[in-house]
Amino acid sequence: MTSIQMPQLGETIVEGTILKWLKHEGDAVATDEALFEISTDKVDTEVPSPVAGTVTKLLVAEGATVPVGTAVMEIDDGSGSGSQTGVGSGGSGAAGGSTGPAATTATAAAPVGPPPTATTGAPPVEPTLPSASDGPVSAAAVPDRGARSQILSPIVRRLAKERGVDLATVVGTGDGGRITKSDVLAAPGGGTAPAASLGVVVPTTPAPAQVAPPVQAPPSMPAGTGEDVQPMSHIRSAIATHMLASMTQTARAWTMVEVNVEHLVRLRTAAKDGFQQTYGVKLTYLPMVIRTTVDALREFPLVNSRLIGDDIVTPRFVNMGVAVSYDAGLIVPVIKGVDAMNTVGIARAIADLAARARAHQLQPDEVQGATFTITNPGPYGSLVSVPIINQPNAGILSLDAIQKRPVVVEEDAIAVRHMVYISMSWDHRLIDGELATRFLARVKHNLQTWDFAEDLGL
Repeated sequence: MTSIQMPQLGETIVEGTILKWLKHEGDAVATDEALFEISTDKVDTEVPSPVAGTVTKLLVAEGATVPVGTAVMEIDDGSGSGSQTGVGSGGSGAAGGSTGPAATTATAAAPVGPPPTATTGAPPVEPTLPSASDGPVSAAAVPDRGARSQILSPIVRRLAKERGVDLATVVGTGDGGRITKSDVLAAPGGGTAPAASLGVVVPTTPAPAQVAPPVQAPPSMPAGTGEDVQPMSHIRSAIATHMLASMTQTARAWTMVEVNVEHLVRLRTAAKDGFQQTYGVKLTYLPMVIRTTVDALREFPLVNSRLIGDDIVTPRFVNMGVAVSYDAGLIVPVIKGVDAMNTVGIARAIADLAARARAHQLQPDEVQGATFTITNPGPYGSLVSVPIINQPNAGILSLDAIQKRPVVVEEDAIAVRHMVYISMSWDHRLIDGELATRFLARVKHNLQTWDFAEDLGL
């Protein structure tokens, strides 16, 4: 008998949510076959089976959030003896290794049916999976783990931290008294980070001040006839929280340049077939834009920085976040050490990360650690975009659609050229207008003057 535990998909992951059971009691499973889908505060992924056998028990309900190491399933592998298996460390496949796609979070009911424990004088009580008719799970069904924060979903903890809310003062309205995202949003004192995290010294006796009345949210219209209603997904909720936090915690400004990429279009048209045949991936403009952006980040390293309290942290390397759209929303996998790659290496890395993101096979470490981010809405037809900064980055660059436009060329002649708008949203707390403009000018100069033929191995 093998007991499957909630895997630890990265050093900072402390819990996960069972999104969906892919195998049920009585189902046969093969080694490496997906057992269930889980969500952490970094990624969603499928967890594979470390053994072949038959599922005998499901110990946790769909939607439940449980700590890493909690037994969630039992599989009869024919061995006749019990064993504990943490799939994240002992299994293989998508969730294998010490780490297991869009930063996602869980806001679900409390775990039910903890694994049986031996007691003196009485046989252990076998846990059972509750049915829908059993009603909401009571707080008594939640194992006492000595800390209230351990049964909170990742999104609740992160939102409370961002808004400076003391969870000890929040009364939960969820099942069994669980604190929900709505409880945190409704808690007083939200909207700013805790004073300590901002390096602010709080006086012992604060001076009296006029307290502004709370801003009342406009009433929402209830759903009516002809309207469909569905709950927000884990991923959509995580995106919403992350984007709102960026808008409220950064001083966002925006700058744009127009770039003549006529020679890049001609190069790609001539080289794309041979490039794909040689390297096995499509040749797009994004790797070339990333190469030129990395050079600009080296020239202007403050754009590659981040704020920690009152300190400016500037890495001596570039980890490039690349926004990828997939079936569940948006995710930003990270190309680590991109400053050491040529254009071919970047193209391969983009293709690999994008493919695994859309297959829900990214590991948590692959969606964190970006020092700068690029988004590429151009293929979908966007001409000009104003992206939201991917915190804690100081900036995000947007590559929009390449279009033929009439432009003034040498000797005041009018010609048709392939042009593109490249823009950047940047945090004015770190970057000023002159620096942002000089940075984009460097990207523009590189794109208009670099000869990528040799870099592409042509």
